[in-house]
Amino acid sequence: MDKIEVIGAKAHNLKNIDVVIPREKLTVITGLSGSGKSSLAFDTIYAEGQRRYMETLSAYSRQFVGNMERPEVESITGLSPVIAIEQKSTNKNPRSTVGTVTDINDFLRLLYARASTAYSYITGEKMVKYTQKEIAALITKEYEGKKCIILSPIIKGRKGHYQDLFVSLAKKGFLYARIDGEMREIISIDKLDRYKIHNIELVIDRIKIGESSQDRLAKSITDAFRHGKGTLMLAEIDSDKTRYYSQNLMCSSTGISYNEPAPHSFSFNSPHGACQKCNGLGLEAIFEVDKIIPDMKSTISQGGIEPIGKQKKNITFLILEALGKRHGFTLDMQIKEIDDDVLNIIINGDTEPLMIDPRSIGIFSPSSLLMWEGVAAYIDKSIEDETMTTKGQKWRAQFLNYKSCSECNGSRLNKQAQYFKIDNKNIAEVCSMSITDMKVWVDSLNGRLNKRESAIAQEVIKEVSTRLSFLLGVGLGYLSLQRGSATLSGGESQRIRLATQIGTKLINVLYILDEPSIGLHQRDNKKLIDSLLTLRDRGNSVIVVEHDEDMMRNADWIIDIGEGAGIHGGNVSAIGTIDDIMKSDTFTAKYLSGECKIERSHPINTKKGNKIVLKGARGNNLKSVDVEFPLGKMICVTGVSGSGKSSLINGTLRPILSNEFYNSLDRPLEYDSIKGITHIDKVIVVDQYPIGRTPRSNLATYTSLFADIRKLFEQTTDAKIRGFKQGRFSFNVKGGRCEECKGAGVKNIEMNFLPNVYVTCPSCRGDRYNRETLAVRFKGKNINNILNMTVNEAYDFFEPISHIALRLNAIKSVGLGYLTLGQPSTTLSGGESQRIKLAAELSKRDSGNTLYIFDEPTTGLHFEDIRILLGVFEKLVEKGNTVIIIEHNLDVIRCADYIIDIGAEGGDAGGNVVVCGTPAEVKACKESYTGRYI
Repeated sequence: MDKIEVIGAKAHNLKNIDVVIPREKLTVITGLSGSGKSSLAFDTIYAEGQRRYMETLSAYSRQFVGNMERPEVESITGLSPVIAIEQKSTNKNPRSTVGTVTDINDFLRLLYARASTAYSYITGEKMVKYTQKEIAALITKEYEGKKCIILSPIIKGRKGHYQDLFVSLAKKGFLYARIDGEMREIISIDKLDRYKIHNIELVIDRIKIGESSQDRLAKSITDAFRHGKGTLMLAEIDSDKTRYYSQNLMCSSTGISYNEPAPHSFSFNSPHGACQKCNGLGLEAIFEVDKIIPDMKSTISQGGIEPIGKQKKNITFLILEALGKRHGFTLDMQIKEIDDDVLNIIINGDTEPLMIDPRSIGIFSPSSLLMWEGVAAYIDKSIEDETMTTKGQKWRAQFLNYKSCSECNGSRLNKQAQYFKIDNKNIAEVCSMSITDMKVWVDSLNGRLNKRESAIAQEVIKEVSTRLSFLLGVGLGYLSLQRGSATLSGGESQRIRLATQIGTKLINVLYILDEPSIGLHQRDNKKLIDSLLTLRDRGNSVIVVEHDEDMMRNADWIIDIGEGAGIHGGNVSAIGTIDDIMKSDTFTAKYLSGECKIERSHPINTKKGNKIVLKGARGNNLKSVDVEFPLGKMICVTGVSGSGKSSLINGTLRPILSNEFYNSLDRPLEYDSIKGITHIDKVIVVDQYPIGRTPRSNLATYTSLFADIRKLFEQTTDAKIRGFKQGRFSFNVKGGRCEECKGAGVKNIEMNFLPNVYVTCPSCRGDRYNRETLAVRFKGKNINNILNMTVNEAYDFFEPISHIALRLNAIKSVGLGYLTLGQPSTTLSGGESQRIKLAAELSKRDSGNTLYIFDEPTTGLHFEDIRILLGVFEKLVEKGNTVIIIEHNLDVIRCADYIIDIGAEGGDAGGNVVVCGTPAEVKACKESYTGRYI
């Protein structure tokens, strides 16, 4: 079959549509935000593909794995196995990195386990490894004719009394041991000082090395290795010289030995490879004195130590008073007068107990010895009861700063793992390279390895090189393998998954992607398109939900969903090749042909005025840049992926402003100074996160409209007579909601071996509320009628009520008039969610001195949606506000008043300000990639 045929798709707003998609082609599904693109691609085609896979499992297995709900479609024929690569956020686990997600780390660990060379982390010498025969020959050659003691190291640098060990050794017939360098008879040893660090070597044999003693020497070596776990020591009786020998990798000078390397030895997610101090995270939490003691001029009794507050009659302050007597300070001294050493004791604790008399504070208890564990320990203990709560963790986090681990320097690996090297580089150094640099290094390895290493590593190097090529092919050469997954943007994570799929080399698969061009500069767009065409040319079918013009022009087939959005969408407006689409009368065709354009309604603002000046920003890859943000303008921050845009705005500027206006706990990246904040009075951030994660969250609840509407119902005569308060009209609490469906309007019927079935609640018939609540009406409408209104209908209905009409008008102004007030947030597209956030902010009182920050607001938006959005931005700027946009969309960039172009490249080659100015000034800059495409 050469086509995929979808018949009668009705998911969400799709209006029973039929669609034909050619197989083994690149198909783009486009249309306005909310028109039904994702409903067709993911909620219909992908959902059916997933369900069919689940159907291949036995009924017994499905009850544990779960069942997939059948999508609302009559039939789909010609469907291949489906893989979806969505915009969903990546793994936020701090142990997940680019290297682990792409599986390249697994191949590198195998490479280092089999082809690396070990070095001593003490002397830097190359580690050696011998067989027992080789060791016997070496000893005979070096010590022939000399009297020696063969020792087995059984305890290395550990505390303890070891009484049981000595009893056991005596029972086994051993007579002597060297303890901390002193030869002693085992039977005479009772126990050692348990608080001291000890080295214990068991005497295996005293022997004169020579030809006649070879059998005895071989047996002694075997016994020494057995007790010393593969290591022995040889000491000359007539001198102080001691030499180590080992079956393991060993440093002959110091005697340290390494275990035989295995792939897990180089994994920071394994106890065998992880740094013990940071547990493989690469970061350690440090309690900062300036956060714990914000004002050094204050006193402890006045609350100078923030976590413990002002002096009270409790044990904490009683211990502090006793601590002060010991170390020469009082609670009424200014903290700056206390010595730094003593301050460190106050923060981190004392080593000796203090005598405390609780009766002095009214506690009738005898005097006792108590330890001062420190303010840091006090903070940790204070949140023990709420360790799993966000509140407790946030309170603790305000006193902490996360720094690179002092033990592993952020590499996440233990010392041993860092001293296995290939081409003089350990695995952590390789993972810290950019993918571009790493590809060059990997490809040059075969010429630098010896014959044995090259034979072992050849296939692994080939696999790593291939996977790196795929990452380069989707424009991610600036990333490093050690980059945490949690720090990646949606577009970056999606392209990583795409590169991973290309690497699997599957054929006859249907791939569905959700806007893979997000976060990608126009310069790298062709790389992405070429990668998708590679997937297609292997015999796969590729469906892309996309608005990018270049993607459409390279597609084999285009499906334009619309014509409008929401209830006005859900139809197939046009379908066919790019030429077929251009002949239609859709918004897509008009913008592709140039009939419609995205343009400013006002000329570019070049007036000079107030500005915010940020100096010395050097977080992540920023190269200590100085940046000016002119206020009262629309500013676009541009640059290739990974150039440092988010580090500058989201990592530095936004936290600085949030701390200033809202006392936020977010810590900005490093910078020197900032001036001009006094010219604005608040900052508003509109990001890409969804507005809610449950069906009970909707447009009305998020924008606070529902609270205002419920107040209106509370004030009606019927509600007053019945004694109904506004809580009665909420479907999320008991009282007014239908208790059979708990206010959901539908009931979930479990079918065990079949998918769960959702049916309209028989009690409320889908109305969510009980009969008494629905009897209360406002202007002839009950509360459920209101929730089923579109924003446009609700605006006409509530127009006389100014504060409600204001919120509804803000939602209309961003092009979302088609949404119903009760539409669950889980059914909203990414573009709709972001515009709802914008509308919520627009409905608030505006002083004209607000700074708005948008992170790629064009995500999920069609050309027409972008035109409407730009109109909103212009209105904000007209009122005197400032709009900062991190953006790659050229239509938005061309319409900006001011552009800050970061780069020129990504990663280490980025982090500089390439050019600042109007679009015309940026266009004239030859070094700017953005300028070339403008």
